[in-house]
Amino acid sequence: MAKSKTIKVDYLARVEGEGALYIRYDDGGVHDVKLKIFEPPRFFEGFMRGRDYLEAPDITARICGICPVAYQMSALHAMEDALGLVPTPELSALRRLIYCGEWIESHTLHIYMLHAPDFLGYPSAVAMAKDHPKIVQVGLQIKKAGNAIVKLLGGREIHPINVRVGGFYRVPAASELKPLREQLLQARDMAAETVRWAASLPFPKFERSAEDQYEFVALSHSQEYPMNKGRIASTRGLDIPVSEYDSHFREEHVEYTNALHSVLVERGAYFVGPMARYNLNYDRLSPLVRQTAEDIGFPPFCANPFQSIVVRSLEVLYAFDEALRIIDGYQQPQEPYLNTEPRASTGCAATEAPRGLLYHRYSIDERGKITDAKIVPPTSQNQKTIEDDLRHMLPKFLHLPEDKLQAQCEQAIRNYDPCISCSTHFLQLHLERSGRVGQ
Repeated sequence: MAKSKTIKVDYLARVEGEGALYIRYDDGGVHDVKLKIFEPPRFFEGFMRGRDYLEAPDITARICGICPVAYQMSALHAMEDALGLVPTPELSALRRLIYCGEWIESHTLHIYMLHAPDFLGYPSAVAMAKDHPKIVQVGLQIKKAGNAIVKLLGGREIHPINVRVGGFYRVPAASELKPLREQLLQARDMAAETVRWAASLPFPKFERSAEDQYEFVALSHSQEYPMNKGRIASTRGLDIPVSEYDSHFREEHVEYTNALHSVLVERGAYFVGPMARYNLNYDRLSPLVRQTAEDIGFPPFCANPFQSIVVRSLEVLYAFDEALRIIDGYQQPQEPYLNTEPRASTGCAATEAPRGLLYHRYSIDERGKITDAKIVPPTSQNQKTIEDDLRHMLPKFLHLPEDKLQAQCEQAIRNYDPCISCSTHFLQLHLERSGRVGQ
């Protein structure tokens, strides 16, 4: 009889939030994989109820300190969908610009501080910095430029406060964008270097067989690389408006984790994030980014999740390119925001957070009070795929010493840049006592 072994990581390092990993396997294969997310439930959907609809972008921004813009964007677009409000092209451009800042901030943090140590053999970015100080310094400079975008448009670098339903509380004058443009130009050159550096890292060889291929899911748009708008598309033919999300996706509770698992109805696990966006929208990247990918020999379709660091670096380069394009064509909106009047209605929206598709749905009453809220973060959607990766990957790496095998498993999780704090939910609790039923 084959002797059973376990890989047990009580606290995953270099991920946002608190999670653990448990794998039981033997020479015959992998028998159990559990990505355990034990970050306490945060009840955001619950305590949104009863709050004013205008508060939603500011409250949901507190869900995450790394991708607050994504939560603001999904919330305000959902509210505007409920109210039938369409932002002007000028306001839409500013929203895309602040989203560029967040992609730069978040992706650069992951590339340099969380993921690079895996490839270079260090336990942390601090340890890596002793031998590779220039690499870390470049990462910090690039991230600083992303911070500058978010601060200018959002009022501060983390948990921005200048975004509102209908637009912004304040929009910048063209003269305020000029100093930012110079900073972005310099950082774009560093981002291009980052792509070449990331492509030179040693990647584990891992691709699934044809019958077990991923279903990549992302927004797709006919004219732009998706950030704030688009249809939901997949590599297996899904092509739906965001309004049909609830008909095609379902959340499930799993007993060992506080985060719900999201699945595609009838098909199960799917994959969201930079690789999904890239694989579904390569033609929408700017010529500079496509040329850079071609120069390093990186294909338009990538199915090795360990190469997600290259895709993220290409998206950082794109975010700089796109931010400069928006700044060069900037026309200050005549009004910072469009006025809104509440009405009883339901609206939904999906945007592309750095880690992938982020879905929000809200119902409000005639006074504008939120009566129901649903938020599906990217990490919830990737959990099943992460666990499936470990099942597929482990047999290929069983020849490694146990400490290296464990490190490989942890790296496989970090491929997805999981944001555990964003993903925690809690069950609806039904109490029944002496004939009384409550929630």
